[in-house]
Amino acid sequence: MGDVQIPTSVLFCCDHNAVRSPMAEGITKALCGQEIYVQSAGVRNDLEIDGFAISVCDEIGVEISRHRSRSFEEMLAWGDDLSGYDLIVALSPASQRMALELTRYAHLEVEYWPVLDPTGLGETRETKLAAYRQTRDQIRDRVRARFGGALQGSPA
Repeated sequence: MGDVQIPTSVLFCCDHNAVRSPMAEGITKALCGQEIYVQSAGVRNDLEIDGFAISVCDEIGVEISRHRSRSFEEMLAWGDDLSGYDLIVALSPASQRMALELTRYAHLEVEYWPVLDPTGLGETRETKLAAYRQTRDQIRDRVRARFGGALQGSPA
């Protein structure tokens, strides 16, 4: 399988920091414990953490209800410098563009994981939950594959 570098710090990002990146942050923290420092951010922070995202993460024992959405701009304003991260994982095209733009001079590794955006999918609560579960499972599978060497916990 080759020798994949396990980063010591990872920033997950998506459009609003309300669904995909908080899920990725929570799942990675649950799976990798203290092995990897994990944060998340969005291109914008105009939405609060999504209730469906909270529900489907609860199903696998991952707590994200206390997550507070933040944008790249806020991160930088609070002194959380992107160059301090070993890896940025973008979960949406817009966040990938922003991450590449912000790290242009930092020579940081930016990976793009094409993960389903479940918002707006499904008509009923059950079909919505099914879409969010699909996103959650895609993220969990990618985290396991990418950071396998740092795995500690095991969300369902």
